Amino acid sequence: MTDSATPTLEQAFALVQTMRAQIGRVMVGQQAVVDQVLCALLASGHVLVEGVPGLGKTLLVKALAKCFDGHFGRIQFTPDLMPSDVTGHALYDMKTESFKIRKGPVFTHLLLADEINRAPAKTQAALLEVMQEKQITIEGKPFPALTPFMVLATQNPIEQEGTYPLPEAELDRFMLKVLIDYPSEQEEQALVRQVTTGRVQDTLSVDAISAVMKASDVPALQAITANIAVDDAVFDYAVRIVRTSRQWHSFSHGAGPRASIALIRVARAQALLQQRNFVTPDDVKQSTLATLRHRVALTAEMEIEGVKTDQALTQMLQEVEAPRL
Repeated sequence: MTDSATPTLEQAFALVQTMRAQIGRVMVGQQAVVDQVLCALLASGHVLVEGVPGLGKTLLVKALAKCFDGHFGRIQFTPDLMPSDVTGHALYDMKTESFKIRKGPVFTHLLLADEINRAPAKTQAALLEVMQEKQITIEGKPFPALTPFMVLATQNPIEQEGTYPLPEAELDRFMLKVLIDYPSEQEEQALVRQVTTGRVQDTLSVDAISAVMKASDVPALQAITANIAVDDAVFDYAVRIVRTSRQWHSFSHGAGPRASIALIRVARAQALLQQRNFVTPDDVKQSTLATLRHRVALTAEMEIEGVKTDQALTQMLQEVEAPRL
């Protein structure tokens, strides 16, 4: 990145594509997941990632952090994890006879909250303030979060033993819910070759990734994303999608206004990812599932019938008329 305070649009296009390429050097497959996480970074949002263990979630977060030379933190959520284990606490210093603040792992650029739904709601809620307000309160004293700050929380499917469903208030703080699935046969073959050739351990490292910018440059990239042009008809389309979810027959409750805001922000990031300076209705449509799937709830009848949230959202999308620009 150049020394100028704000990159040009063309430089922003190039930076994002370079980041995609760098992450692709260590992440085998999962391109849709990589793109959605990049969109969240560009739109200054948080991501909830759902999938079984061992699909590269930690590797993805480490790779993204190294792309902008950012700090990476990880918290393994367990049933006995306390809120202070997340935020930090005051520690009495015998030498100075005073309290000192010991900052927790939340003081980082990218925080991986691993298996967040294995901890009870009290500990999950410890993330709420920093996710929404970008500050951490310890012993009544507020501390600013690092810039940029992004939470990537992973959760196991709720059906698994020992998991707690996330409260709706916390779910709504996540801009996107990304589903990560098993790789294809070709991708798994490539992954196995990459891990087992000349390596002793069974993990991939991010040593092959080079930083393409500094952490201090990310806000400028986010500012460019926020200024991607959106036509009034596209604004209207995004709002109509969210409002339709509130009265759609498959949902017991739909998404709130925060979803409309998130949908436009993610669509702007999607446009930048596609190297365009304007948002199309397709950008909104492609962003809808990840933006809404954790903000709506299926009716009991739909759950009994085995209907999935994404299936209901896809059906709903077909009924919402897209504008022709």
